Amino acid sequence: MGRASDEGLKRAHFKEVRLPVLLLVPQLGILLLFFFIPSLRALTQAFLLSDPFGNTVQFAGLQNFTELLASESYRNSIQVTVVFTLAQNALTLASALVLAFASDRIIRGKGLYKAIILLPYAIAPVIAGILWAFLFNPAVGPLAQLLHRAGIAWDPNRSGTDAMVLVVLAASWKHICYNYIFLLAGLLAIPSSLLEAAAVDGAKPLRRFFTIGLPLLGPTLFFLAVMNFVYGFFEVFAIIDAVTKGGPAGATNVLVYKVFTDGFVNLDLGSSAAQSVILMAFALLMTLLQFRYVERNVNYDV
Repeated sequence: MGRASDEGLKRAHFKEVRLPVLLLVPQLGILLLFFFIPSLRALTQAFLLSDPFGNTVQFAGLQNFTELLASESYRNSIQVTVVFTLAQNALTLASALVLAFASDRIIRGKGLYKAIILLPYAIAPVIAGILWAFLFNPAVGPLAQLLHRAGIAWDPNRSGTDAMVLVVLAASWKHICYNYIFLLAGLLAIPSSLLEAAAVDGAKPLRRFFTIGLPLLGPTLFFLAVMNFVYGFFEVFAIIDAVTKGGPAGATNVLVYKVFTDGFVNLDLGSSAAQSVILMAFALLMTLLQFRYVERNVNYDV
């Protein structure tokens, strides 16, 4: 590390190996305690059968996996997760794209506009879930009352469709700000000369956006689509728990919430661990499929 030929921009700050190693120790410790050890524990538990208190444990092979894949409730949870993730991904990307495109059109109050959009990022997911649950509560929620006056029989406590719409809205609202930051940075990075040349040729703002801005945002959109899938699979537990608790009748019981209910409510540790392993494999498969098929349409050279 001390040789001049090996010194990069970051290595130039460290004269000895000891300091960067010490700086990495806290992060490695966190990864060890909260990722590697739980992952290894879940992987081993997936092949075991144990009583709710862990007093008797026996090797079960693939029994947890076969019973899980034969379960109708688990297949329903997979379907719910795919629908939820696709809807949340599409709504989040579309809303953030419109908001980022509109940022350049606002003359007054631009700082306030961006602050309102970025505000959900500072709110805890469970608080966001409680907020949306109150707004659309069929008894006291102000937005639910507006829907009732419009003749819409809104009731997420009884209707699975209404419950799914509500959790998609809550999860998308919480994640729009993340997408907005990247899309706004991508739009600002587009060479102004291209847009000015198109404007001189008579192209309207929307035409300039769809013919110049949107193709140049391809890599950013692809990255955000992958991140939104990861968010939909792993990071919506608090919102689901605060809004619907997986109901009604399992209509919003996504995979990550089912792992919790089976493991910590029903105390079926083997099934819960097997679900964790399958969920990880499923998320990796979806990500690889996106890189395999969606990335072909992304142009990084523009």
